Amino acid sequence: MLITHVVGARPNFMKAAPVLAAFAKRGWPQMLIHTGQHYDELMSDLQFRQLQIPKPDVNLGVGSGTHALQTGAVMAGVERVLIDRRPDVLVVYGDVNSTMASTIAAAKLQIPVAHVEAGLRSFDRSMPEEINRMVTDSLATYLFTPSADGDDNLKREGVAPKQIIRVGNVMIDSLIRNLPMADSTKVLAPLGISGGYILVTLHRPSTVDSPEILEPMLDVLATLAKKLPVVFPIHPRTRAHLGTKWASSPGLHIIDPVGYVEFLGLERDARLVITDSGGVQEETTFLRVPCITVRDNTERPVTVTTGTNTIVGRDPARLLTVANERLANGFVPGGIPELWDGKAAERIADALEKALMP
Repeated sequence: MLITHVVGARPNFMKAAPVLAAFAKRGWPQMLIHTGQHYDELMSDLQFRQLQIPKPDVNLGVGSGTHALQTGAVMAGVERVLIDRRPDVLVVYGDVNSTMASTIAAAKLQIPVAHVEAGLRSFDRSMPEEINRMVTDSLATYLFTPSADGDDNLKREGVAPKQIIRVGNVMIDSLIRNLPMADSTKVLAPLGISGGYILVTLHRPSTVDSPEILEPMLDVLATLAKKLPVVFPIHPRTRAHLGTKWASSPGLHIIDPVGYVEFLGLERDARLVITDSGGVQEETTFLRVPCITVRDNTERPVTVTTGTNTIVGRDPARLLTVANERLANGFVPGGIPELWDGKAAERIADALEKALMP
């Protein structure tokens, strides 16, 4: 038996790490393909080291490009590997272009696909990730969902119930494993921050590509920074659209991307997190840190209904109002969703062992 995993971008790495480890404990032969969708030191290599992910067996080096070019390059590269090695199952993660492209390549070769983090839906097809989720789930054989809403979405789309296996959230597996090593001071001390602060991440094209949307958001961050320092590890995409005036805005600390364990420490110790990231919504829910999401929707509604997340859209006035409320109140009640317990990867291994080795 051979199990092949595909990762392509930073969010995949945190999801794949515990699954790779769980399979390795059982002695299963594995192969790891890195498509190279995220390819620089801070977005890829450092994360592999911190998460103790083994060196990829294959690195396709796809890099950046339009959705079509990136998807096509991944499909061609993954297809070559699959034809050569013929794994028994291909495991894909999340909703990036590499996830969908690899799934299509495997499905055409009649290789079963296991999708980790299946069933999430924003119901907004203007999001490229939503298209990736829908295509991947329509072709996958094993659909591992993180929460009950994922089950419901798949059933509504006609997926056979026997294919849907709720295992919990593998992101939380990585969080629990690495939280003892998390240390925000490595980032905060050079900035001169020793007390409370706001943590910000913004990277989605719908947030950062348009100056009409990004600039008002930055104005709000600069206003909040007059009350409390704002720490903003900036994605390369966001930096490309950033005006020079923000470099000297008092209290607004725009820094390079940080490692996974450093970022966990920043999340854990923040007074408030402002984001457009799905994974950050999940992590702050587990950490019980107030989170504000600057999107019109979320594919992770459990972070709102159960967790600490609030959706404000891309409305800067509402962002400022809710941020001030959260800072004033200091606490947002929230619980941890079912099965977000650090054991999701083991449940995935159990399910595949039952399916592949009856």
